[in-house]
Amino acid sequence: MLNQTRAYLLGLAAVLLWSTVASAFKISLRYLDPLQLLLYATAASTLLLAGILTCRGRLGAILSCTRRDFATSILLGFLNPFLYYLVLFEAYDLLPAQEAQPLNYTWVLTLAILSIPLLKQKLRPADLAAGLICYSGVLVIATRGDLLSFRFSNPLGVGLALGSTVIWALYWIYNTRDKLDPVLRLFLNFLFSMPFVLAACLLFSEISVTDSRGYLGAAYVGLFEMGLTFVLWLSALRLSASTARIANLIFLSPFLSLLFIHLFVGEEIVPSTLVGLALIMGGLLVQRLKARTVDGS
Repeated sequence: MLNQTRAYLLGLAAVLLWSTVASAFKISLRYLDPLQLLLYATAASTLLLAGILTCRGRLGAILSCTRRDFATSILLGFLNPFLYYLVLFEAYDLLPAQEAQPLNYTWVLTLAILSIPLLKQKLRPADLAAGLICYSGVLVIATRGDLLSFRFSNPLGVGLALGSTVIWALYWIYNTRDKLDPVLRLFLNFLFSMPFVLAACLLFSEISVTDSRGYLGAAYVGLFEMGLTFVLWLSALRLSASTARIANLIFLSPFLSLLFIHLFVGEEIVPSTLVGLALIMGGLLVQRLKARTVDGS
């Protein structure tokens, strides 16, 4: 019972922090361009993960990693954080946070779709139903409720937001058979991503930041979106008697996030966002309930 209570507290802490990051993205992008935000957030997260491994006495485990482990982290580090967050930050730069945030939640459905050809999983009727419900929500958000015109508010921004879900899903698919400690793997991914991030920033942006608030925003994103929240969530899943009990908490995040976007970013939440988000969450719930029935959990 004590472990389950701790699992809920850790899970809720992770969900609360995740709910703030859409606002943090949008506020940080007032002072940084997407590449600068990626550079300083990745650096902050890498340092945090190194500190966590040091406190756990696990930093020395790097010495026992094989060349294959390092090669895998170069590939995974290119996908996440480099490519994933670059595309995601560009989407947030182009779209209102209330649009980019719900679109990004469709990564769960993208993962299920890509698992069919890549992991040889079967397509279930529930997956098709979930897809129709979710992507109808995407259309509502992308057209701001004007479905008959089929005119997207920002086609490039919508495309980038949905494209980020493909990158994120591929990242997790490649992680499914990974035997390395997940925190150590995440640290190595971030460490090996730094040359990609730095090179891109030097070529297409600037290292220097004119407003110190940009550094603070990037530090927040690096600590609470990329690093600490992942560790909290992983710890919650390990302590819980049932992963489903903790996983269901994630459905709180998008609605809390909209509240924070309204309070901190100052966006007026439009009805089409609420309707679209409700459809996306409904589709994901259909998929999740059916998966639990099939698994017998």
